Amino acid sequence: MGIGSRKSLDSCLEDAFAEKSSRLRRSLGVVSLTAFGVGCTVGAGIFSLTGDIAAHSAGPAVSLSYLLASVACFFAGLCYAEFAAMVPLSGSAYSYAYVTLGELVAWVIGWSLVLEWGLAASVVAVSWSGYTQSALRDLGFTLPAVFAQAPFARDAHDHLVRTGAWFDLPAVAVTLACTALPLLGMRTSAAVNGIIVIAKVFALVVLVVVGARFVHPANWHPFIPPNQGGFAFGWTGVLSGAGTLFFAYIGFDGVATLAEEARDPQRTLPLSLFASLLICTVLYVAVSIVITGLAPYPSLAVADPLYYALSSAHAQLGPVKALIAVVAIFGLISVVLASIVGQARIFYSMARDGLLPPAFERLGARTQTPITGTVVTGLLAAVVAGLVPLSILGELVSLGTLLAFAIVCLGVMVLRRIAPEARRPFRTPWVPLVPILGFLCCAVLMAFLPLSTWVRFALWLALGLLIYYRYGHRNSRLRSA
Repeated sequence: MGIGSRKSLDSCLEDAFAEKSSRLRRSLGVVSLTAFGVGCTVGAGIFSLTGDIAAHSAGPAVSLSYLLASVACFFAGLCYAEFAAMVPLSGSAYSYAYVTLGELVAWVIGWSLVLEWGLAASVVAVSWSGYTQSALRDLGFTLPAVFAQAPFARDAHDHLVRTGAWFDLPAVAVTLACTALPLLGMRTSAAVNGIIVIAKVFALVVLVVVGARFVHPANWHPFIPPNQGGFAFGWTGVLSGAGTLFFAYIGFDGVATLAEEARDPQRTLPLSLFASLLICTVLYVAVSIVITGLAPYPSLAVADPLYYALSSAHAQLGPVKALIAVVAIFGLISVVLASIVGQARIFYSMARDGLLPPAFERLGARTQTPITGTVVTGLLAAVVAGLVPLSILGELVSLGTLLAFAIVCLGVMVLRRIAPEARRPFRTPWVPLVPILGFLCCAVLMAFLPLSTWVRFALWLALGLLIYYRYGHRNSRLRSA
């Protein structure tokens, strides 16, 4: 029972279905799960990072970056669906790794998922701040500069420079507000999320339909700008953009984190996974094509590129601008909410295995939701949102997500060998081809992320390993058993 010890499928099923008071409440069906996936996915990826990637990496070919990221996500999704149906636990990739690759790898994935979910809340909060401040400026109200952005920004040479601000006040405020909502219970959170998702999808469809009439085809030329060295444009820029924009698909993993709150998870989880992926891919590609046709791609390096592109169209698009501003402001709230919910469930699963303190496992007596994990996630996300610039956050989140997806692809092949007769309500087709393609797609996208992102990730991983050897390794319930 060392760092390579694995949980059995039987123990996972017992954790998922045993009748005990400390278990999460199963209250979500296919529609709620799909809405959660879409609500968490359609967020800062399309509302903010699209402009940054178009301006600095891919140009008008940002739509290709989205498409490449979705292909990698599809292969990984086939693997996710098999695991989600077999091991319907809230730990998502962390739980899958524990069953197949052992405790240490599971910890690394769980720690990476903190980047995926905890920092995702921060990324979206910063994006929300940008849209909110743009809308307020149109109404004649401007926040004091010291409260309008993070105190640091990244220059053209990837160096951190001071902005003169103290912290991003709107980003901190929305994160704290979204921390309070899950404490009221999952039914309330799901209802609020569902309403926001309907409005968000409607607004993006309106943007595509109306904005397509005013695009300037000249803005799409060259579709893939010539490479300017490194990851600036060309096909390397498109691939680098796909790696960063993989962050835009993390809501896909969010469906899996709600496995223990899903009714009939063996059926509902695979359906919800693929439905959310299809809806989001179509929206991403369509919106990115339209906004790069409305405005020259170098001008889209702003916190609110959709709003900016509509403003640059020199057409009567005021109502659409207003709709996008309102929906972005409210729609991004659902992503912050879903990110905090997802991270709290990861903490819950790790604490149940003894790798984190028991406080993270305790549930509210009335709501049956993780209290400590929700509060800790919200507070940390608020601090990061107030202090760290958007571009750095987006790359770190993408790296954590890609690593988790790659491990899930490997895990399917391992589980086919160590438990070939286990019941699989959903089977990944064409194994080992699909898992290998999923792993390779993720590996390629990871390789095209900037070196500075890898350095920051290595420091984060070193901190995680220190915590594991000081606490998790000594308190693992699997080792104790």
